Amino acid sequence: MSTPEALLHGAVATGPEATTKPDAATDAEAVASADALATEDLDLLLTIRHFERKLLALFAAGHIPGTTHTCLGQEYVPVAMRPFLADAFVFSNHRGHGHYLAKFDDPAGLLAEITGRAGAVCGGVGGSQHVYRDGFCSTGVQGESLPVALGVAMHRRTSGRHGLVAAYIGDGTWGQGVVYETLNLAALWRAPLLVLVENNGIAQTTPIERHLSGTIAGRAAAFGVRYVPIDTSHIPEIRDRLAEPVAATLRGEGPLVVEFTTARLGPHSKGDDTRPPEVVRRLAERDWCAQYAARCPAEFEAADARARDRIEAVARDVLARPLAGWPQ
Repeated sequence: MSTPEALLHGAVATGPEATTKPDAATDAEAVASADALATEDLDLLLTIRHFERKLLALFAAGHIPGTTHTCLGQEYVPVAMRPFLADAFVFSNHRGHGHYLAKFDDPAGLLAEITGRAGAVCGGVGGSQHVYRDGFCSTGVQGESLPVALGVAMHRRTSGRHGLVAAYIGDGTWGQGVVYETLNLAALWRAPLLVLVENNGIAQTTPIERHLSGTIAGRAAAFGVRYVPIDTSHIPEIRDRLAEPVAATLRGEGPLVVEFTTARLGPHSKGDDTRPPEVVRRLAERDWCAQYAARCPAEFEAADARARDRIEAVARDVLARPLAGWPQ
């Protein structure tokens, strides 16, 4: 089972029950076992991580036109949301590669799109930020997706299609008036809409304390919209916390704002990181990837090698393809 109802009724494993262990070594084994992720989740996390790293290398080598924004540090958000959004229409933003890969697990199609090669998702004309595929749409315009997502949510309801619509936004998007117009109508119409906020604390180069007064929770409350804060990167715990609130939205109890307190490890796009090096270093030390590697080293090493080899093979294949032709 992969629906929110299934998650609500215990389909997500959160690790074995604690048992009495005779020594510290076996205590550590028990902790690692309880923290261990499902193989498919870990593989997807690391596929996104290596995809983003490869993009930066390809950009530096001149293979990517325009710009690109990576989600390094934020990979766990779309992976945690994946079972909730299997049948949802997902609206993404400029930092959306992880959202796409969690939805479709299609690194070749996405890399072909970003590099303008044959087999591209949108014929190579959308690039990194503007990707459309059935059930998925990304845009680089801040806040643009929210009213469209609300429209799709209401269309699904009036046409008899049961399901969710989700829109990923960042903390910086809360400076756009269209966010509040959407929340107002979504609350009035009890729309099946999830607003998934990836709050990495910095809007391009502006820290959140310089661009956001009050709180995101307070802004949701002003419209009577339910709100759930997520301050962990542990995927089973995230799913457990969200199972009932997401199921409530499916039942017709109105929109939901989920705020993920997360971290952006890389620059806004390529080389435009104005944060002090020590700030970025501290974020990297708390990164889910480093922490998981320390807790479950053998499992992590094997999965990391699988993901790295997969993305290297994808890159070789895609770069050997001809340039994409303009779609007719």
